[in-house]
Amino acid sequence: MSLAPRKRRTERQESPSALPQTVRTFSGLEEEKRRSPRPPPPDSSIRSELFLSWSLGVALTILAFVIRFWRIGHPSQVVFDEVHFGSFASHYIRREYYFDVHPPLAKMLNGLAAWIVGFNGDFGFEQIGDDYLTHNVPYVGMRSFCAIMGSITVPIVFGIMRESGYPVGIALLSAALVLFDNGHITQTRLILLDAALVLFMALSLFAYVKFHQYRYQEFTNWWWFWLLSTGTGLACTLGCKMVGLFTFLTVGIAVLWDLWTILDIKKGHPMSYVWRHFIYRAIGLIVFPFILYLSFFWVHFKVLKYSGPGDTFMSPAFQETLAGNELLLNAQEIRYFDTVTLKHKDTKQFLHSHADHYPLRYDDGRISSQGQQVTCYPHNDTNNHWQILPTKEIPETGRGRVVRHKDVIQLKHIVTETLLLTHDVASPLMPTNQEFTTVGTDDEERKNDTMFKVDIIDAHEGEPWRSLSGHFKLIHVPTKVVLWTHPSPLPDWAYGQQEVNGNKNQQDRTTSWYVEDIIADGTGNDFKNRTTHVEPKGVKKVAFIKKFFELQVLMLQHNAGLTSSHPYASTPVEWPFCLSGISFWTNSETNQQIYMIGNLLGWWTCAISLSIFVGIVIADMLARRRGLDPIEDGIRNRLYRNTGFFLGAWAFHYFPFYLMQRQRFLHHYLPAHLASALVAGSVLNFILVEVVNYPISYAGSKTRLRPAVRAKLGKTGWGVVFALLAIIIACFLWLAPLTYGITMTGEQVNRRKLLSSWTLHFEAKKHNAD
Repeated sequence: MSLAPRKRRTERQESPSALPQTVRTFSGLEEEKRRSPRPPPPDSSIRSELFLSWSLGVALTILAFVIRFWRIGHPSQVVFDEVHFGSFASHYIRREYYFDVHPPLAKMLNGLAAWIVGFNGDFGFEQIGDDYLTHNVPYVGMRSFCAIMGSITVPIVFGIMRESGYPVGIALLSAALVLFDNGHITQTRLILLDAALVLFMALSLFAYVKFHQYRYQEFTNWWWFWLLSTGTGLACTLGCKMVGLFTFLTVGIAVLWDLWTILDIKKGHPMSYVWRHFIYRAIGLIVFPFILYLSFFWVHFKVLKYSGPGDTFMSPAFQETLAGNELLLNAQEIRYFDTVTLKHKDTKQFLHSHADHYPLRYDDGRISSQGQQVTCYPHNDTNNHWQILPTKEIPETGRGRVVRHKDVIQLKHIVTETLLLTHDVASPLMPTNQEFTTVGTDDEERKNDTMFKVDIIDAHEGEPWRSLSGHFKLIHVPTKVVLWTHPSPLPDWAYGQQEVNGNKNQQDRTTSWYVEDIIADGTGNDFKNRTTHVEPKGVKKVAFIKKFFELQVLMLQHNAGLTSSHPYASTPVEWPFCLSGISFWTNSETNQQIYMIGNLLGWWTCAISLSIFVGIVIADMLARRRGLDPIEDGIRNRLYRNTGFFLGAWAFHYFPFYLMQRQRFLHHYLPAHLASALVAGSVLNFILVEVVNYPISYAGSKTRLRPAVRAKLGKTGWGVVFALLAIIIACFLWLAPLTYGITMTGEQVNRRKLLSSWTLHFEAKKHNAD
């Protein structure tokens, strides 16, 4: 479409989009019909358009089911992240607590689907390639639930475009960009989270578009229905993955724009009216979604009531709320002169020492103390045994021998008969941290350097120190450094064991330790029965909100900590252009592979559309600065506000990934791709259609009525749409063998490697001609 000035219409068309202020009109209606939230009976042309729209919507839905369910049973093996999310479903069925960086809604839905289809939870999903059939896992039913959600997303995209006022053909194109996308298909026909995430994100956008249609009928039942529907969609999106926050931002910015418009004094609204809108939106889009989000975790905690593999991530207080937890069964009070093993909470390695000493000089030229080595060791042996010595007078019997929070102790290494010590000497691998070593028990001059304070985490004054449950920090009294270790191994002179040093940052969460076991009692008594009567320990109660916030913090910390390299990780700059994909599964015997990659031509169409839209907006703004008015007001309103809303959804779901340091993969772009498909349809509508559907909002009692306009694609427009559809479908079919895991020869694989940056398996070797 040219940006040359157009002849302005005699009656100004305000935008019929989901965001601008629009009106609805049909001349000759009675006042009560004009106020009704339902439109009047349509004429024959509108009826035929509605019939075509519903027919295409149904056809798209059926086709989406066919495409996503075809060969859904292949392969009959664990594929990619089914390793994780399939195992989480089994934990729900066994009701065993697990830990994951994502909120629980999508995983609970997968668990519910697994329970419905008869899965008993006895399959572990331990590694990619494990066979489902030999273990009688109803994996097809579990995958089908995700495929259903992926299929429903397609008509939702169609509905977003139709409710935003776009012609049937334009809505068809946007839906087809998702329907025939190889990336969406691959990701939504396996036991993963993205099918639920993308579906709820699309439902949130659809509900907000519908809500905005009722903005002239504020506070009515339908207005509240769509407001709360938007809040429900937002809560469910966030409940699937933390990236659901980006959908909150998308809708939040639109709401702020709406409130800014209402605040305009030219509208004639009193501040009480503005505050009412603000409070009701805050209730529907913040308070209500937060309550729903909390409810997902409440169900999560109620279902997972038994001890499981996620116990060790949680605090001791949390662990003691789980039936069968080791802390409830085996935790014992620690007393002076007990011999114990100390284990680092994060790396799960034992505090260790042996007779070997640090070398005189390290590789970088620094000189050590040549003291006895103190390291961390993964295996349990006698060199891990430490005896707890008091630094004050204690009674020979009774409760006075119990070690308590804030007590100062010494740790004696049993095998070498030396005391743990740290001093102002640089550690082997970290010159900024202090070296840990040991010293003889008779060395009175160094006695002060062997003093350590036991700081039990989240403990009250005088609380007893317990094995397993008593996570603690060991703080050196003179220098205030904390006993710490990290995964970096020491050189061969320390047998590659893990370095131990003094960390100056007492707030570092990785400085936590716990007593793994009590080896011996210093009094010679049976330490397992130090009281006359041991009551069975019941499951403890912790407030739900405390458990909720503990889990939120851990989820965010561990999510940010996923920084290790992965062969199929990629950067956001690659995603819009499909420069790289992800190998989900391979079978070398049949030359089959599943390679997650988007529909190359479809994604490029979306990327080009984004660029075109930005270019149009910049050109229009420059022209208007020079006194030109190239775009009619109604079309500009639709372009800026509705297409701008879609662009915002794309930007919020895409650009934040540039700020993340964690592992990133192509499938993280799927929500942004859906938004870009909406932008692509909007831009094509701007190019092909001279008018816009008007009105799309429902009139209120004070709405000024104006003539209705219906935008339709002409023959040329339909020709362009069908040409684009043919290209998209052709690319989908060409890449389908990579999507469905179909056997291919090496030459066939080579032909499907549309970009040299793709890493495909079973490529044929290319021979250079002589």
